[in-house]
Formats: sequence, structure tokens, C-alpha cells
Amino acid sequence: MKKGIIGKKLGMTQIFDEKGNVIPVTVIEAGPCVVAQKKTVENDGYNALQLGFEEVKEKHITKAEKGHFAAAGVPMKKHLKEFRLDDCSANVGDLVTVDTFAAGEKVDVTGLTKGRGFTGAVKRWNHHTLCSTHGVGPIHREVGSMGANSTPSRVYKNKKMAGQYGNEQVTILNLAVVKIDAEKNLIAVKGAIPGAKNGIVFIRDSVKA
Repeated sequence: MKKGIIGKKLGMTQIFDEKGNVIPVTVIEAGPCVVAQKKTVENDGYNALQLGFEEVKEKHITKAEKGHFAAAGVPMKKHLKEFRLDDCSANVGDLVTVDTFAAGEKVDVTGLTKGRGFTGAVKRWNHHTLCSTHGVGPIHREVGSMGANSTPSRVYKNKKMAGQYGNEQVTILNLAVVKIDAEKNLIAVKGAIPGAKNGIVFIRDSVKA
């Protein structure tokens, strides 16, 4: 990884290119992020930068976090994220801004999907429903056969059943950067990204580009 930044998902819109084609984009408020900690191969075994994003009041963070920011001599931030970088040229206290990325680049965006609570198999795994007539009864949206006969007399692991749906970390790969607005700290990437509006996301250069 060569670069990364923390951002906040603002929502989706569309941009028209010079040929008049419409491009669906997600707008992200990315940075500015302050470098709160620097890790090196000599001291920690790997190169990484810990970035902090979004201002926060002192009463809303723990004593351990206060000591961490005080030792680094940087302002307190609400969100911290470590990015393992090939080359860590920045130092503690430096700012990482959105102009580290450029239009036309490919990025990977990681976010937390919307939590949908406890859902059935139809919504969670897109199973088919049963017939609504012909004596099916009140089981139209049930999971169906468990596939467990006298052998092995149990349900196999990873059987797709009802349960918690959403609220999990997902990374979308190879999204194109359509536009950068350095003055407003905005980056527009093509397509959709995980999470609800105002959700925190992590942007890095694409690993498969």
C-alpha cells in the first residue's frame, strides 16, 4: 500500500463527463487526517502510519486516548486507523489531505455495511419463497430442508439460515476516482460503497490495479 486516508460517506450523486455520459458517484469527505503515530521496521517490524480523523471533545475520549494524543503532541481525534505503507515519508503531526489521490486512480474503499438486525433466510441469503397457494400453509418464507438425514444427524456448518444480517466490514475493490475537490476535502469515486450516510470509510490505493 502506498497511501491511505480516512473519510466520511456523504451520499451519492451523478457527474457528467466531457462526452455527456452520466457517471454515478459516491461523495466522500476525506481528511484532513493528522499523523498520530509512526511505526518503522526498526522499532515495530513494519512500516505504518496511524491517522486521526474528525475533531472530538475531550470528554468524549478515554484517558488512554488522551495520553496517546498528548504524547504525540497532536490534536484529539475521534477516529484512528493504521495504514501499512511501503514508504512512510510523513512524520507525526503532518497532515494527510485528499490531494494525495488524483482523478483517474483506482482505490479500494472499506466501510461498515448497514445493520439490518435479525432477518430470515429470504432476505439474508436471497432464498426463494414457497408457493402462496396449494396448501403450503404459513411457511412461505421458512428456510426449508436442513439436509440432515440419519447420517450425519446434524446440520452442517455454514448452512445458510436466519441470523444477523449486515453490520460487517466490507471492502469494494478497484473503484475509479472521478473527481477531487481539495478545497472542500471531497473525493468522488465511481459506484457505491458500503455503509450509511455519515459512515466512516477507509480509502487506500487499489491492491489489484
